[in-house]
Amino acid sequence: MKLTQRPRRLRRSPQIRAMARETYILPQKLIYPLFIAEGENIKEEIEAMPGQYRFSVDRLDEILSELVGLKIGGVLLFGIPNYKDECGSSAWDENGAVQTAVKYIKQNFPQLVVITDVCMCEYTSHGHCGILENNDVHNDKTLEVLAKAALSHAKAGADMVAPSDMMDGRIGYIREVLDKNGFENTLIMAYSAKYASAFYGPFREAAGSAPSFGDRASYQMDPANGDEALREIALDMEEGADILMVKPALAYLDVLYRAKEISDRPVAAYSVSGEYSMIKAAAEKGFIDEKRIIKESALCIFRAGADMLITYFALELAKFIQDGEL
Repeated sequence: MKLTQRPRRLRRSPQIRAMARETYILPQKLIYPLFIAEGENIKEEIEAMPGQYRFSVDRLDEILSELVGLKIGGVLLFGIPNYKDECGSSAWDENGAVQTAVKYIKQNFPQLVVITDVCMCEYTSHGHCGILENNDVHNDKTLEVLAKAALSHAKAGADMVAPSDMMDGRIGYIREVLDKNGFENTLIMAYSAKYASAFYGPFREAAGSAPSFGDRASYQMDPANGDEALREIALDMEEGADILMVKPALAYLDVLYRAKEISDRPVAAYSVSGEYSMIKAAAEKGFIDEKRIIKESALCIFRAGADMLITYFALELAKFIQDGEL
């Protein structure tokens, strides 16, 4: 018997293929991003992301009920404030969009893990991820406002805060502030390897967070670098991160794989807005089979080492799982 024949025989039966499958996705491992707008009666479709919406808190019930019904693990909240200034003060307003949404979800949908994005780009008038000094983001001054925002999310009841700014030392700084204020059990999901990527374009429309000048290459990672990502991950682990993240996902599967190899903590992947919009646009043109692409992309991310996946396709994936298609 030739050994090379064995894999082919395993593939012939659908039931045996299922038994031999190495990678499975559970809905509990999916995290759905939500854009929370200030105001009332808002459900506004995002032009660059068909099927995704900005919601006011009073319009969340429908989507949250669907997420719970499909057993999706959690949500990642992004705030869209009405007021922006140089320091992004709306980010730590106890009555802000994210803070209000956290309180509402924890009270009415306690099954969901609530994660909050901690960054300043949605809240600053200039669209950069921190405090500016001579048109450069000042790292240490930014740490102070990030910690204020993270603490306000923890006070509202967030299960986990997710700093996405890529400032040096922010994980340790936020951890210290949370602990000093009695939030030792609030977890930190670190955007550890966040690249200065062109895949974020649709998100910036969704959140109104495009920088008014320059770019974010000075504080996000160069797409050419892989070893640097491992150094960033090691630093975040040392500073107390509970979960590590690689962002974007599909174009950085090598980084995700290497991150999982060195990490003693769960690793998340963020399948970002550009990945979502490209699939949607190609499917609309009839160039691809949308359902198969969604499933294959997610399987590849988990196969590369992700323990959890932040994705705008969480609903579709959970329905595929429910229907026995994934």
